Amino acid sequence: MRKFALAALCALALGACDNKEKFTVEGSVEGAQDSVLYFEQVSLSGLKTLDSIKLGKDGSFSFRADTTSAPEFYLLRIHDQIINISIDSTETVRVKAQYPNMAARYEVEGSENCQKIRELALLQQELQRKAIELEQNTSIPAGDAQDSLMRMISNYKQKVLDDYIYKEPNKTYSYFALFQTLGRWLIFDPQHNREDMKVFAAVATSWDTFYPGSARSENLHNIVIENMKQQYGSAARQADGGLNIVETGIIDLALADNNQKTQTLSSLTGKVVLLDFHVFALKDSPQRILMLRDLYNKYHERGLEIYQVSLDQDEHFWRQMTMHLPWISVRDAAGESAVKYNVTELPEFFLIDRNSKLQKRSSQMKDLETEIKALL
Repeated sequence: MRKFALAALCALALGACDNKEKFTVEGSVEGAQDSVLYFEQVSLSGLKTLDSIKLGKDGSFSFRADTTSAPEFYLLRIHDQIINISIDSTETVRVKAQYPNMAARYEVEGSENCQKIRELALLQQELQRKAIELEQNTSIPAGDAQDSLMRMISNYKQKVLDDYIYKEPNKTYSYFALFQTLGRWLIFDPQHNREDMKVFAAVATSWDTFYPGSARSENLHNIVIENMKQQYGSAARQADGGLNIVETGIIDLALADNNQKTQTLSSLTGKVVLLDFHVFALKDSPQRILMLRDLYNKYHERGLEIYQVSLDQDEHFWRQMTMHLPWISVRDAAGESAVKYNVTELPEFFLIDRNSKLQKRSSQMKDLETEIKALL
C-alpha cells in the first residue's frame, strides 16, 4: 500500500513538472518501413533534433512537443527528404506521406499554414525543375536561357506575392516564402534587390505587430534595417542633413508634404506618433479628420504628432483638404508606404513610441485615446 502511494505521488510530481501546453504532429509515411523519421526544430541558430522513430510496416508516427510563445518551424525528415511544418498554437497536424520523394508526395491536415507551406514547397520544386531543364538545354543560347530564367523567377515571385505574402504577411507561410531558394540563392534577395527588401519590410512590420519581441520578428527587423543601411543609408544621410534615418526601430518613410517639403517618419523620434493611412475621398473622411483634430489638440503639447499618409490619387483635391491641417500631411499615390506597413483596408493607423518603436496597429487597440495617453 505504501509503495503504491509513493508511486502515485511520484507520478503526480512528474505530471506537475510537465504541465506545458503541447502540440502534436502525427501521421504515416508509406513505403518507409525500418527507416528512421526525425522530428527537428528549425531554430534561427540551426537544426535541433527533438525526437525520432524507426518506422514500422504501417509507417505510423506521433510526435509531441512544447508550444512556443511565437510561431516556430519544424521538419519531418528521412535522409534528405523533408516536410516543412509550422506551429503557432496547440494544434494537431496530421501528415500522410509516401516514401521515397516524400517532400513532394504528402498531404497535410489540421493547419492552414502547413497546407500553404506545402503549396509553396511544390511551387518551388517546379521552379527548380524548370530551371534545371533550361540549364541542360544546350540548343538555347546562354543569353536567351538567362533571360528565360529571369522571367521564370519574376513570374514565380509575383505569384507568391499576390497569392501568399501580401494576402497575410503575418502568417508563418509568408515568413517561409521569404527564405525559399533556387539552388543556393534566395529567390527574394533583400541584399541586392530593393523591391525584395520592401517585401521583407512588409512581413517584418506585420510580425513586429503580431509577435512583438519574438526572435523571428527581431531577425526580420534586423535584416530589413541592415539592408536599408546598405541600400539607402548614404542617400538618406545626404537628404536629411546627416541623420541616418535607418538607425531607428521603424520602417522609415520619406514623403513630400503639402508644402513640398520631404518629411521623414524617423525625424519624429522623441515623440509619440500616430501613423495614419487615409483617403480623403472616402465618405467618412470628415468625421475621421474631426476625431484626429480632437486628439491632436488635446495631446500635441504633451508630445503627440500625427504623420498622415494620404493615398488619394487626385493631388489638387488632397492639397485642398490638407491646407489647414496642423499635423504632418504627406501623399503617396503609388501606395508603396501602405505595402511596407501591410495596409489592407482604410483607414488604418499605427502607434509609435518615443523611441521610434512600432507598438500597435488599429486591430490591437480598443481605445485609441487610452493607448496614446499610456505612451505619453
